[in-house]
Amino acid sequence: MLTRLEELVACESPPGEARQLSVCADLLTAWGDAVLGRPARRVVVDGLPHLLWPATDQRVLLLGHFDTVWPAGTVRDWPFSIRGHLATGPGVCDMKAGIVQVLTALELLPDTDRVGLLLTCDEESGSPGSRALIEREAARSGVVLVGEPSTESGELKVARKGGSAYRLVVRGRAAHAGVEPHRGVNAGVEVAHQALAVQRFADGETTVTPTVLSAGTTSNVVPESGALSVDVRAWTREELHRVDALVRSLRPRLPGARLTVTGGVNRYPMPPEVAAPLLRVAQEAATRMGLPAVRGVHAPGASDANFTGALGVPTLDGLGGVGGLPHARGEWVDVSRMAERTALLAAVIRRVLADGVPAVAATRTTVAD
Repeated sequence: MLTRLEELVACESPPGEARQLSVCADLLTAWGDAVLGRPARRVVVDGLPHLLWPATDQRVLLLGHFDTVWPAGTVRDWPFSIRGHLATGPGVCDMKAGIVQVLTALELLPDTDRVGLLLTCDEESGSPGSRALIEREAARSGVVLVGEPSTESGELKVARKGGSAYRLVVRGRAAHAGVEPHRGVNAGVEVAHQALAVQRFADGETTVTPTVLSAGTTSNVVPESGALSVDVRAWTREELHRVDALVRSLRPRLPGARLTVTGGVNRYPMPPEVAAPLLRVAQEAATRMGLPAVRGVHAPGASDANFTGALGVPTLDGLGGVGGLPHARGEWVDVSRMAERTALLAAVIRRVLADGVPAVAATRTTVAD
């Protein structure tokens, strides 16, 4: 597993970079074909390659992504390394260790005919091209097991916040910044007003965060255009819709400025009801195997488990590497726990294949919702 992990981290897979994602997909195709004994289907959407090994009678869908948040070249000054029992490197935690563990768990199974595997390459960008594929495969599966990292202490993720993403584009009017700034409409100032405005939409555990801001072209010109990205996270659909209405009600503050809002709800929350039966399976398996006790936690971040959970499909997340600092330089995974977590995942799959999983309390919704 460590050899595979080092090779996979070295094979960079930056967001949106079709050529490098395809190289990484080639590597994973070779591994997955050998493990499952059947060829991958390469599903290309908007030029980006997603990998699917479907099963005819798909009782279990293993779900993950091989794109990372790190730009090309990061591995040159931050290569894969292991110090003690901690491995670091771009994407090692989110979620290349999880992919290695998923593949190894499949190798431990006597039969994978009823197990499907889907590895996408646009999760870090919001899964715009893979969402339909994820929902289609989840809808025809008995359960979904997601190889995203667990918490630093090893808890599984049984609920997730939903998320929205917006882009606010401002049009102002250019003018000479030193001679006659009064003739301009400063798009940068308008962007600042909007950044302060959206922060006030946050409430309790609902976060509304301005992220990427831009305006202007040169230092002696009143900015003619500007843009602001906004990240929203909430535990309920109602909260996402409340913030959505507020964002769409925004109006320019400066006379003459124009404001356009795009984006919306990206992922609805993953409700805890969909994970409860599978968490019990994992807890019982850990006890039988003499592994550390397994607990479930509510995670504020979103993943593709939000899509499958929102459909009401039994879904358990956080079955990947035990690690921390995802999306941060210095992200790490505890390699001393990779074997036990791989064995746990294999045990959960075997139990589901043998006994099935009781129906969850949540009601399945349509993909259109």
